[in-house]
Amino acid sequence: MAVPALVALIGGVLAALWHPSRTARGLIQHFAAGVILAALAVELLPEIEREHSPGWVLGVAFAAGSLFMFLLKLVTQRLEPRAAAEGSPGGNRGLVIATFVDVAVDGLIIGAGFAAGGGAGTVLAVGLSVELLFLGLSLTSDSPGGWRIVLLSAALGGVVLVGAVVGKLALGHAPPAVIGAALAFAVAALLYLVTEELLMEAHEHPESPASTLVLFGGFLAFWSVSLVGG
Repeated sequence: MAVPALVALIGGVLAALWHPSRTARGLIQHFAAGVILAALAVELLPEIEREHSPGWVLGVAFAAGSLFMFLLKLVTQRLEPRAAAEGSPGGNRGLVIATFVDVAVDGLIIGAGFAAGGGAGTVLAVGLSVELLFLGLSLTSDSPGGWRIVLLSAALGGVVLVGAVVGKLALGHAPPAVIGAALAFAVAALLYLVTEELLMEAHEHPESPASTLVLFGGFLAFWSVSLVGG
């Protein structure tokens, strides 16, 4: 559970020290998208089937996760213009609050995965760690924020760790239907991360023709590790 928190801190340090080019960021985002898609296909979806939750419960939970992420996107879109007008990526408190809410939900999702047992918790931790890493890098993608970004990333890491612990304790003895619903909610959140964050941002600027190969490379890398571990 501490891995995503540590990755969030690393992302903040990288953001303070290194500002990758637009092309490099696009390639990394495609690789990350491939890793997350592989995590869904290889580990998380089979884990949901093993929980034997009723189909209607999974459908409602997935729909709830989709609606939650959609509403969070609407809130963020309203707050981003204000942050841009203020001229600072961390200057808008509303946008920062929305980010913390998103990260807190990520932590609860990770805790649900560990409550389910098997490899679900590890897969979710890896997938959402990718999100936290790029969150730190995106905070200074256009304007450097100095070491304040490191402190903000450390706070985000603390929130995700607390959320994971709370999720694990709250769902540790929950029935399979509840755990399955939590994992279905997590699938919606990760699909949102891939389609509406990583790939959408990567396609905002001209990209390398190799981007598609890098995405498949990320999928193959995760699948290979899973096969070796199996």
